[in-house]
Amino acid sequence: MIKFTKAIATGNDFIIVDNRGLVLKNNIGQLAKRLCDRIYGIGADGLLLVEKSKQADFKMRVFNPDGSEAEMCGNGLRCIALYAKAKRVALADMRIETRAGMIKASMKNDEIKVKLTDPKDIQWNLCVMIQGCPYKVSLANTGVPHVIHFVDDIENIDVKEIGAEMRYHSEFSPAGANVDFVKIVNQGKNKIKVRTYERGVEDETLACGTGAVASAIISAEAEKLTSPVTVETRSKELLKVYFELIEGNFMNVYLEGKARLVYEGTIKI
Repeated sequence: MIKFTKAIATGNDFIIVDNRGLVLKNNIGQLAKRLCDRIYGIGADGLLLVEKSKQADFKMRVFNPDGSEAEMCGNGLRCIALYAKAKRVALADMRIETRAGMIKASMKNDEIKVKLTDPKDIQWNLCVMIQGCPYKVSLANTGVPHVIHFVDDIENIDVKEIGAEMRYHSEFSPAGANVDFVKIVNQGKNKIKVRTYERGVEDETLACGTGAVASAIISAEAEKLTSPVTVETRSKELLKVYFELIEGNFMNVYLEGKARLVYEGTIKI
């Protein structure tokens, strides 16, 4: 039996397990597939493990519902920061080790703000063929790789079908990428809407933190938005993305939004 906590941030839900005692050692990917299954398991967009770190307050490991281990997860970071504070693993200001790098997180009231690694591998205005049609996209790695495509009708775009084809496109092989469909809602108020097809979940999710960040910085450059950019997710909840643009480089990038711990339980493994 293991203890777990269910947490949610902007519509992304996660299973959190304290693994500092290395209760989980082997076949964690297979366990993640079982636990994240919404019919036969607990159901979640990912499994988050809290582990010991020599460099930070703790280490976060992220496993997708398909069993793959991700570099990091923006909304997962906010959930695990809230969990760490509640369980006295860390104070309100903390450092979290991830495969993507060191992350700082802070809490004020019910808002959780995480400082992400600086975006990298940015590419602009690529053309990819999907279902025989050309799609103009841009790329940004905000801890994990994202493909950004601007749309006029974000409500009726087929996120699952087009997103799946883009995610596996040879242009982004072998690892593939998450796919974000973005609409500029109000340029003057720096607001965008985003829908995301998530790699590892292999479906549209209600939100994606790193996708919100990637969409915000690509929108800032392409549509001249300024920090902070407000991002409306599929769950209708809002995220804020802060950044500095210095000599053409995006730096000091923060993701801010609410998260909550939903319930605790035990499950036989």
